[in-house]
Amino acid sequence: MLKGLIFDLDGVITDSAVYHLKAWQDLAKEIGIDLPESFGDKLRGLSRMDSLEIILEYGHKENDYTQEEKEALAAKKNDAYIKAVQKMTKADILPKMADLLHEAKAQGLKLALASASKNAPLILHQLELEDLFDARVDPATLKHGKPDPEIYIRAQELLGLEKNEVISFEDAPAGVKSIKAAGQFAVGIGDPVVLKGADYIVGSTSALDLAEIERVFKKAGN
Repeated sequence: MLKGLIFDLDGVITDSAVYHLKAWQDLAKEIGIDLPESFGDKLRGLSRMDSLEIILEYGHKENDYTQEEKEALAAKKNDAYIKAVQKMTKADILPKMADLLHEAKAQGLKLALASASKNAPLILHQLELEDLFDARVDPATLKHGKPDPEIYIRAQELLGLEKNEVISFEDAPAGVKSIKAAGQFAVGIGDPVVLKGADYIVGSTSALDLAEIERVFKKAGN
């Protein structure tokens, strides 16, 4: 029986990925790396430090910095990102997501956020959605990033639910893998080929229908 929904943030509730990419591109340029627009897809669902490692490897600079220097670079990127997202408003919520969240609350479902972003509380505040969530996973408490299942298992535990009582939403392959490794029902938002591991896939948030998702969830034996 469905009792809760768990959500990633970037690409699911809002598209702050564009702010992430701009901040990474500016930082990369400073250290001599030119990041194409398409590079944002490689960073979806990854932690800040994992993203930095991928960028450094792309620019053949993975051995040019100490761990302390890498942390300083990541912090610099984050400062730029925070300045950008402070301009976000509820107009930045992706289509139909606000309706889905409010409908879920009206049904008595519990809601949790499973985002690797340490800035998730700030973004939820800017979007005026923070009061809807019963729980948020603090990424600072995690030992492993997606596709490891830890973040989705933790979100489920924070809601006090079992794996067959939740549906989780993702837009990235690493996130879908994380959900499935946690034994949960996965809703993928995006390219069906890229997100082929999900149990249910829509092309965009505008196609989300909670009643239909619940029907497929029940049909799957949950």
